[in-house]
Amino acid sequence: MPTRRTALRWLRRAVIGGTALAVLAMLGAGGALRAQYAGDPSAAGRTRGNDAVWLGHPWVDGTRTPAELALLRDRVRGSGIHDLYVHTGPLSADGSLDPALYPTAAAFLADVRRELPGVRVQAWLGDTVAHGGTPGLRLDDSAVRARIRDSARQVLDAGFAGVHLDLEPVPSGDGGFLRTLDTVRALTVARGVPLSAAVPQIDPLPGLHTVSHLPFSHPKWWSQRYFGQVAGRVDQIAVMAYDTALPASSLFGGYIAQQTSLALQVTPKATNLLIGLPGYHTEAIGHHGYAETVPAAVRGARVALARTDRDRAAFGLALYVDFAADPADWAAYRAGWGTP
Repeated sequence: MPTRRTALRWLRRAVIGGTALAVLAMLGAGGALRAQYAGDPSAAGRTRGNDAVWLGHPWVDGTRTPAELALLRDRVRGSGIHDLYVHTGPLSADGSLDPALYPTAAAFLADVRRELPGVRVQAWLGDTVAHGGTPGLRLDDSAVRARIRDSARQVLDAGFAGVHLDLEPVPSGDGGFLRTLDTVRALTVARGVPLSAAVPQIDPLPGLHTVSHLPFSHPKWWSQRYFGQVAGRVDQIAVMAYDTALPASSLFGGYIAQQTSLALQVTPKATNLLIGLPGYHTEAIGHHGYAETVPAAVRGARVALARTDRDRAAFGLALYVDFAADPADWAAYRAGWGTP
């Protein structure tokens, strides 16, 4: 006899899978996604030198070795990657940041300046956002927003060259998140450094964000309008374009093409739009590593760029994440988009 917890877990999996299948059905059993994937990626050109990679926390807690630094140097140098988003948090629930979390940040920043001149290091600050009675950051509280700004000032004073916010989950239309960006942006503009944000995907079907919380238990998509409002408040916007539950690389690549086109339509020309690449290989109900691949994501982003805004300069790809990406992921990024 299954336990109630087991039954609920299987029910949630069934609903998630059913939602993914429903999306495919509404898009013509995947035909529309495959059509999005068709086209000539070469027409988009190559990297604009605006790419990025998310790096794990060990780079600033002292556990990375010189050999690992040498490998990072070889992978990044000359590739088109300009920004390293280094996990420096997490933020506390009140928005503050414990300096003890990044004891060797100064040494890492010096290493990057020496080994990768011209590459910028941004502090990746994240935490769970509270909703209703759940614990986490309450972005509707001005005191919390002020402490997030102070945490951003803290990492800039420590030598970081930008602030990368990854606050999740944020529902579409959330005003507290917009006010948080405005608060931190005032600081980054004054310092002359970029503010970037990792963000959810855009509704693949109109209004899907209004029901996505039912199967996923958290906001999965944003409206295109809200995405544009966020994009107008940052210097870089990085779409977390993975965990789609799609079962084939052609479908996933078509989905990336669709997401790229939707984002291009509403991202200001001055904002650097980055499409996230899934450099990890876990197998779960929401992520199939055999389908969500770096080559499929690179091709999808390129065909959409060629079709929608091929001359756009403020565009790039961002690899998630360094500690999971294997040599094939890095090679696929370079071969498909970066500098081989």
